[in-house]
Parts: sequence; C-alpha cells; structure tokens
Amino acid sequence: MTCRLRTIAGFTLLVLVAAACSSSPATTKAPKSVAVAAPAAVVFPTELGRFTREEFERHVEELKKRLPSKEFTIVVQPPFVVIGDEPASVVQDRAEGTIKWAVEKLKQDFFTEDPKEILNIWLFKDAASYEKNALLLFKAKPHTPYGYYSSEHKSLVMNISTGGGTLVHEIVHPFMEANFPACPPWLNEGMGSLYEQCGEQDGHIHGFVNWRLPGLQKAIKAARVPAFKTLLAMDPDLFYGDGSGVNYAQSRYLCYYLQEKGLLVKFYKQFHARREKDPSGFETLRAVLRESDMDQFKRKWERYVLQLTEEFRLQ
Repeated sequence: MTCRLRTIAGFTLLVLVAAACSSSPATTKAPKSVAVAAPAAVVFPTELGRFTREEFERHVEELKKRLPSKEFTIVVQPPFVVIGDEPASVVQDRAEGTIKWAVEKLKQDFFTEDPKEILNIWLFKDAASYEKNALLLFKAKPHTPYGYYSSEHKSLVMNISTGGGTLVHEIVHPFMEANFPACPPWLNEGMGSLYEQCGEQDGHIHGFVNWRLPGLQKAIKAARVPAFKTLLAMDPDLFYGDGSGVNYAQSRYLCYYLQEKGLLVKFYKQFHARREKDPSGFETLRAVLRESDMDQFKRKWERYVLQLTEEFRLQ
C-alpha cells in the first residue's frame, strides 16, 4: 500500500522565547539553539478556532513564566500551544507538519469540537530532557518513555526523539474527550494507537501496520485474545490492567480492520449517535459489520490479522 505524508503549510504563530528575565535584550546572549534573545512580535493566524486572540496571549504570557530554560520555543497552533527545546525551526515544522496536519485530518473524519481549554504540547528533544522537565513541571516521573496526555495538567508531554507517532496518538485523546466523553477505553486507545503509524491516503488520515502486530499475532496463536464483547465492555481498570498490551493491540487492529473495509468513519459516527443505548459499541459494531455471530467474526478477524506484515511504504 502506498501513501503520502503531507506537510501542511499554514498560518502558525511562532513566539520565540528566551525566557522571562530582567536582562536587556540588547545585552543578552542566546545559545546557538535559541533563535532570538527576547520574545518576537506576536502575529496571530487568521483562524483561532474557539479561542480568542486575548486568550492565547494570556496563555502564552503565563507559559513564559514556567519555561524550564531559555532554550524553549513556543508555537501557537490552535487549539494547542506547542513548546519545545529543539531549534525553533524544528519546533515550528513539527507544529505545522505533524500537529496541524493531524488536527485537520482528525476533524475532517471524526471530530467536530475542539478541546474546551487551550492545551499545551511539550516536545522534549531527548529522553534526558523529557524525564528531567516532566518531573520539574508536573512533579512526577513519566510512566512511559514515549509520551502521554495528562488531562489534569492540560498537557501532552512528549519525548519527541522517539518519533511523531506517539504525538499523533496522544492528540486523539483530548479530541475524544471533547467530542465523546463517555468513549470506552478500547475505542479511545484503538483509534489513538491506529494513528501511531499513519500517513495520508486519498486526502484522509490513514493508519498503517505497526509494531503492535507481532505481539498480537503471538497472542492470537496462544489463544489469549478476549472475545470482542469482553474487550468492548472493559472499564479502564480492566483495560489498563494485566493484559493491557494485548488489549491495546486488539483494539488497534479492530480499528485497522474497520478502516481497511471502509467502515471506521461510519462505525464511529453511528456509535457516537447510539452511545446512550449502546455504551460499549458492541451492538453498533455488529450492525456495521453485518455479522450476526461475533465469535465467528473473531475467527475471521484473527485469520486476517495473522496474514498481515509490518511492511508499508511512504512516498
């Protein structure tokens, strides 16, 4: 399968920050990784979404007080504010090429509402920066080496050196929170992990086979994959408990199967519409698949998964 990962150009506010300090900009010497020695003039994009210029200005001013060092760049990319300690041009490229692109494509197919508050996306350049600054900013060590979304801290926190896949995964979560608050964990994580490896196909976001496949294939062969009715009914304690790796992978490749059959968008919209009557999505899934026997479907899905490989290509 062939896809093309597009970098979407657009208006992005770039605020280059050397840190709030009393030194005169004329006498402050910035390290090579900092583009300027004082905040640049604020130029806002035309489209700010649900937030006003004044709200973003206040948010940015508060962020400046919290920056761990003067190496950080702030880029406003509605509905997020992106903060990173890579070179300014790299942070801006990530804001436009990954974050803006992912938001546009996810909203194109799934989401109508932006998050209700301005959220921060912290892009730390390597594992050392990620671990040190996450602890400094949020008073807790990261529980994953890749990145996570904290609703409590209104932040996506990334070790961006591991790649942009986790970033797109985590972007799904605040949008799901805003559009489908009662979304069960299997769909929240299934869609998030689907886009860990993604590109653009026919103008839409498209997930590809990724690193979760071998573990799922091994679990299928060992008969350790639960029935879909069981998976879809799991509450967070069960889903994220023992066996979470299999739960993530099974959810991802159920979403992948729906995508490849041209049914994922249809399923999401119908499930969202029926969420009060069908809180797990099981009956909606059965209806969209047109499968009366879900045990038989599981066997068919397992055969499908076992013939997948991790090969794909971008051009």
